[in-house]
Amino acid sequence: QQLQAEGLSPRFHQLDIDDLQSIRTLRDFLLKEYGGLDVLVNNAGIAFKVADPTPFHIQAEVTMKTNFFGTRDVCTELLPLIKPQGRVVNISSMMSLRALKSCSPELQQKFRSETITEEELVGLMNKFVEDTKKGVHQKEGWPSSAYGVTKIGVTVLSRIHARKLSEQRKGDKILLNACCPGWVRTDMAGPSATKSPEEGAETPVYLALLPLDAEGPHGQFVMEKRVEQW
Repeated sequence: QQLQAEGLSPRFHQLDIDDLQSIRTLRDFLLKEYGGLDVLVNNAGIAFKVADPTPFHIQAEVTMKTNFFGTRDVCTELLPLIKPQGRVVNISSMMSLRALKSCSPELQQKFRSETITEEELVGLMNKFVEDTKKGVHQKEGWPSSAYGVTKIGVTVLSRIHARKLSEQRKGDKILLNACCPGWVRTDMAGPSATKSPEEGAETPVYLALLPLDAEGPHGQFVMEKRVEQW
């Protein structure tokens, strides 16, 4: 109602990022109705509560399926639709940075690499899930936060996709970043979180509305509108 009062009439469309057919239906709708996409914000994600009794390897698999692979599928289908000067924002988390610092030096080096490929990243994300099933994830250098590892995946995927855009669509001035909205009062984070949803939206909206002539940020991890060292 508030948007309509401002002369805006948002249209909604079903999307389940765990369902490839659902993503492709949205893709076809966007192409047919609008010929492409100006702004994509990948916000869908899940987390188990700390006290959840679900076995860790199942938490790892389920969280990875949505947070990393679902987000990746959306990018695979929708990034080709992004118009020149478009903006892409992947909602990651400060937990990705925290989890990165808890990884072994070998894993940290891989995740910080400027040349890591999407295939290599997918291999690492699958390895984490496999290692949890075997009960060897800590021995293999992984942190004990499944959510954190999935968000490492989102941040690194953002770096890879930004690099690809710079190579393949150099003149199009598309900017793609990952960000942390902060600790936001949602059903997922709970009522004691420090930010309202409106406050949580500040950094994602800033990145979605970067001026058309902006050169950056691009391929960065952003918190409180500031680029963080990855």
